[in-house]
Amino acid sequence: MRNVARFLLWLLRWKVDKTTPENVKKCVVVMGPHTSNWDFFIGKLAFITYGVKVKILIKKEAFVFPFGGILRSMGGVPVDRKKNNNITDAAVKLFADNETMFMLFTPEGTRSYNPNWKKGFYYIAQKAQVPIYIGYMDYERKIGGFHSLFEPTGDVANDIQHIKDILKQYKGKYPENGIK
Repeated sequence: MRNVARFLLWLLRWKVDKTTPENVKKCVVVMGPHTSNWDFFIGKLAFITYGVKVKILIKKEAFVFPFGGILRSMGGVPVDRKKNNNITDAAVKLFADNETMFMLFTPEGTRSYNPNWKKGFYYIAQKAQVPIYIGYMDYERKIGGFHSLFEPTGDVANDIQHIKDILKQYKGKYPENGIK
């Protein structure tokens, strides 16, 4: 599969950053900027080239036939956002139940510009006691990958601003919807 993913990325003229997630078995991955549905496809190919299996929390409504099986095979985990359940605890349990796991989040929560990020990724990382890997996609240079590892300090506002400051240097497919 790695060679197929590399070939498809080559066809699309995308490169994968050589920085690899070494010596990390469990982490939350914050990916940005998220401005297009293409981000999922290109990002999935990049994760395959790294040899990283990633879990993605996706609204359960997307898991209808025939997409449910496809989404699950790609690491999708259905969540019911309408029920009053604790998604943070469910995600922390996934970390506890798996020896290795990368869980991907796009904290903007939409492909449109959103200055108010969802903070669930941060609380999941803290409660599961795992680091946050900052991942990026840059459509301008057609490169994506892992930028750096980040340990949450507990200062949510400053930590999220730090992550935003790193990711705003990259251009999404629709830059006007990116991180400012």
